[in-house]
Amino acid sequence: MKPSMEGPHKNRSLGRSRNRYVDLLRVIAVVLVVLGHWLAISITYHGGHLEGQDVMARLPWTEWLSLPFQVMPVFFLVGGFANAASWTSHRTRGEGWGCWLYGRAIRLVGPTTAYVLVAVAVVAVCRAAKVDPAVLRRAGWAVALHLWFLPIYLGLLAVTPGLHAAHRRWGLGVPAVLAVGAAGVNTAVLLSHPPLLGWADYLLVWGVIYQLGFAWHHGALTRTRQRPLTLAAMGITVLVGLVWLGPFPVSMVGVPGARIKNSAPPSVALLAFAIGQVGLLLAAEPAMTRLLRRPHLWRAVARTNRMAMTLYLWHMAPVILAAVALYPTGLLPSTPIGSSAWLRQRLIWMFALTVLFIPMAMALRPAERLTSTRRGADIGSLRRKSWPLLATGVAAVGFALARISAQGFAPSGRPLLPVLAVYTAGVFLLITAGRMRTRPDGRMLPTTREN
Repeated sequence: MKPSMEGPHKNRSLGRSRNRYVDLLRVIAVVLVVLGHWLAISITYHGGHLEGQDVMARLPWTEWLSLPFQVMPVFFLVGGFANAASWTSHRTRGEGWGCWLYGRAIRLVGPTTAYVLVAVAVVAVCRAAKVDPAVLRRAGWAVALHLWFLPIYLGLLAVTPGLHAAHRRWGLGVPAVLAVGAAGVNTAVLLSHPPLLGWADYLLVWGVIYQLGFAWHHGALTRTRQRPLTLAAMGITVLVGLVWLGPFPVSMVGVPGARIKNSAPPSVALLAFAIGQVGLLLAAEPAMTRLLRRPHLWRAVARTNRMAMTLYLWHMAPVILAAVALYPTGLLPSTPIGSSAWLRQRLIWMFALTVLFIPMAMALRPAERLTSTRRGADIGSLRRKSWPLLATGVAAVGFALARISAQGFAPSGRPLLPVLAVYTAGVFLLITAGRMRTRPDGRMLPTTREN
C-alpha cells in the first residue's frame, strides 16, 4: 500500500518538522570520516624523521574497507535534503537568493576561516622554530586534504535555486541527465586523458546525489517501499559490473600510485556506489525513524549533530599531536605495516586519538558558534548591487579552499600567501555583501549574533 503524501513529506516541504534521520545520517557520516582518516594513515619514525604512510597503498586487502567508510555521498544527500527544505521555506516567505546563499555559506565559511587561521599560525610558528620543511609540507597537506568537500558544496549551494527549479519541473530526469554527463566525462578521461576535463565530474557526480536529496525531500524516492530498493539494486548492479568487468578498482577512495582512482575526481564507479548507498539508506529510513523516537538516542544525535562541522574540520589535528607525542618518544615504536604488532598498535592509536580529540572538540565548539551564522542571516533581501560581491566572494573562497586542499597549507615549507590573500578577500566580500541585507520594507537588517 502506498503511503500518503500528506504525511511527513508535506511537513518537510513546508519546513514545519525536522527529519531526525537526516541528522543521524550526518552524524554517522562525520564519525566514519574521522575514523576512516585515522585508520588510513600509519606513522613511522626513523632517523629522526616522522613519516605518514597510506595503509591501502601498502595493504591491498584494506581497499575493501573503503566501502563502509566512503560516506561522502551521504553529505551531499543530506545537504540536498536540507537545502531543499531551507530554500522552499525561503521562497515561501518571498525572500531572495542572495540572503539565502549568504546565510548558508557563512555557516561553512565562519568555522572554516577559524580553522585556516589556526593552521596558518601553526605553520608560521613551525617555520620560526626551524621545523624540517619536508615534515611541515607533509603535515600541512594532511590537515588540509579533507577541505576539498567545501568548495564543491559551496558551488552547489550557489546554484541551488536553479537546480531546485529544474527538479520541480523535470524531477528525476535531472539527476539522470547529470549521470549521463558524468559517464561521458569519465569515458573521455579514460580514453584520451584531456587535461582538466575530469574536474567537471566533481560537480556532475556529486550534483547527482545532491539532486537525489531534493527528490528525497519531496518524497519522489520514498513514495513506495520498493523505490529505495530498486535504486539500491540499480547502483549495486552497475558497480559490480564496472569493478568486475571494467577498469575500476574496488577502492572507493584514492589510493596513491593507482592507475585509476575512483575519487579524485569521482568516477562513474563511485557514482554507482553512491546511488546504491542512497537506496539502502532510504530503505532503512522507516526503521531508523522509529528508533530515533527514543529520547536518549535523539538527544545524543542532536548534540553530536551540532558539533558536525567542528568534528569534520579539526579531526586531523590530533593525528599530528599524537604522532609528535608518541613516536619520537618511543611510546609507540615503529612496526612493519600489516604485522601483528602493528595491528595491536592500531587499537592504541585509535584510543589515543579519541582521548585527544574529545576534549579538543568540546573546547572548540564555543569558538565555532562565535564564527558561524548570525541570527536571521538568510532572512530578507540582498541589494542587487551586492550580488556581484556575494558571487565573487563565494567563488574566491571556493577557489582558495580547492587550492589549499590540493597543495596543503605549506607545500614548499611555507604558507601559500597568494592563495591565502584570495581567501581573505573572498571572506571580506562575503561579509560586505551580507551587511547589505534589507527587510521587505527596504530597511537594513540588524546583524546581532545567533544564539
